[in-house]
Amino acid sequence: MRLFFAAALLALPTALRAEPMSLDEALRLAETRAPEMQAREAGIDAARSASIAADRLPDPKLDLALRDFPVTGPDAGRFNRDDFTMRVIGISQDVPNPAKRRARAVRAQADIGIAEAERTIAAQDVRLATALAWIDLHFAKKRLKELDLLDTGLDELQATVTARLASGSARPAQALEPEQLRAELADRRSTLAADVARFRAQLARYTGDAAADTVGALPPLGVDGTVLRADLSALPRLGSYDARIVAADAETGLARAEKRPDWSVNAAYGRREPNFGDLVTVGVTIDLPFFARKRQDPKIAARASEATAARLDREAAERELAAALTADLATHRMHDEQLANARTRLVPLAKKRAQLDLESYGAGRLDLGTALLSTLALAEAEVDALAREAEVARDAVRIKFTYGEEAR
Repeated sequence: MRLFFAAALLALPTALRAEPMSLDEALRLAETRAPEMQAREAGIDAARSASIAADRLPDPKLDLALRDFPVTGPDAGRFNRDDFTMRVIGISQDVPNPAKRRARAVRAQADIGIAEAERTIAAQDVRLATALAWIDLHFAKKRLKELDLLDTGLDELQATVTARLASGSARPAQALEPEQLRAELADRRSTLAADVARFRAQLARYTGDAAADTVGALPPLGVDGTVLRADLSALPRLGSYDARIVAADAETGLARAEKRPDWSVNAAYGRREPNFGDLVTVGVTIDLPFFARKRQDPKIAARASEATAARLDREAAERELAAALTADLATHRMHDEQLANARTRLVPLAKKRAQLDLESYGAGRLDLGTALLSTLALAEAEVDALAREAEVARDAVRIKFTYGEEAR
């Protein structure tokens, strides 16, 4: 019975046994569970299977024929002992020229390279989307917690208001102001709760964990622009263009191979009437590409132009990535400076102002509404600082997973 229940527990869906995951755990789950990755693996398997037959000879052909059967004259429609009607069985084998077979093999290997590059790019996209979803959920939960802390602080303020009402030093309407602030915080909390649900759903989409959640701190996300620029040419997206260049060159080689003759061999055995001997036929058929100027040469020129276009596309993609990297680094610096400004100036100033206004209110020198606005401004400053920290983290992840080691 214990074994039965243990097996039943193991058979439960993963989502029922889900636990909060670190960023590394989320990335690992996404790489193994994301359907995009499984699809790309299937594409690689298909390309490898197709490559096995790429340079093989075509299947032989079986020839069954009835030859020289009379259809006119006195013997029309009849088998006579003195005619030349034969029942023939033969076999033939087409043999493409070696250059064509080599080009087909190279093209098949290029298809494998393209499929592998697509898998690498898919892994890069999945890892990036998973990391961004984890970061978004991580910081949305922290922003929601800041609002909860502010809501707890309002309880102390409410107690102060109640005491002042009892002593007659506050107007009755002031008792409603903390509740009004709570109502405004409830709106903000609803927005953040919706964000948490949305980011959790996005994380679950890649990890396959319906109850996906975050745990642990964000790992260090340093960015070195000099190293990233030096390694730009090794990025998977450019590797995909390289694989397509190899494929285009293989197509050009295949077009050139069309100028070399293919050939085929055939053999046949013909059986006639017993009065005559049987016949054996052996032959070779050779293609004659005499009109290459109008047939093969235009195809060669077209494939060569496509190869040139593939190289130019690769150069354009590298330039675009270099420009995007420069722009992303500039945006990252801007967000980093804004975060530093929030941590060193905006939040401390908002905190000091809220403290001073609450002390002034406690001393009777300031109205409650102004004190509450300062408290709300502090909460907004802290939530905004978390949003800026999230932007810095998003920038770093996007840069590292698009241009850095994590992209390979």
